[in-house]
Amino acid sequence: MLDVRQLAKRYGPDPVFSQVDLQVAPGQFVAIVGESGVGKSTLLNALAGLDTVSEGTITVLGTPITTLDEAAQALFRRQHLGFVFQAFHVLPHLDVAQNVALPLMLLGQQDDARVAQALDDVGLAGLGARLPQQLSGGQLQRVAIARALVHRPALILADEPTGNLDPRTAEQVMGVLVAQTRQHGAACVMVTHSEAAAARADRVLRLTPTGLIELRGSA
Repeated sequence: MLDVRQLAKRYGPDPVFSQVDLQVAPGQFVAIVGESGVGKSTLLNALAGLDTVSEGTITVLGTPITTLDEAAQALFRRQHLGFVFQAFHVLPHLDVAQNVALPLMLLGQQDDARVAQALDDVGLAGLGARLPQQLSGGQLQRVAIARALVHRPALILADEPTGNLDPRTAEQVMGVLVAQTRQHGAACVMVTHSEAAAARADRVLRLTPTGLIELRGSA
């Protein structure tokens, strides 16, 4: 599903990370941990084609996304990737159902039934007509997860999905993310500082300036 080879990122002469190799199979949940500033979010953005890399290749579903131009990357991302942002990034002027429906609308596949099912899957059934400001932080994160999963992406990327949540809500959100990943057979890569969140993953890897170190699980 995901094949990363010898990935490196530099800002000018300053290296962020290098020699990153990562292979993730369908249905596998991978957590990446590491010190602040080591480049976890930068790596995740690179996997999504949201940031350029200095060296190496990223292949998703057999497509080398590092060779695509920006327009082709955007189309590929829209079709095959789901991104869960730490800051939610819901649109305040749209209601919950409209926020979740955005990926389908961009693909020209508007499907109210699928949106309703996505909301039900994350425990938000009946809240589709509410505006984001009427929801709690945990509910907003579940909206973000529903939006990331509604078009059934092959690869889910989650950036600190529990970073703004209390422990109880964080556990609920992780349960939803893990269950939905496995139910749809997607691959999921999550970056996190949370030991509790990382414990829910099949594999845990530490990002260092010179690559990834497998802490638990195996490829």
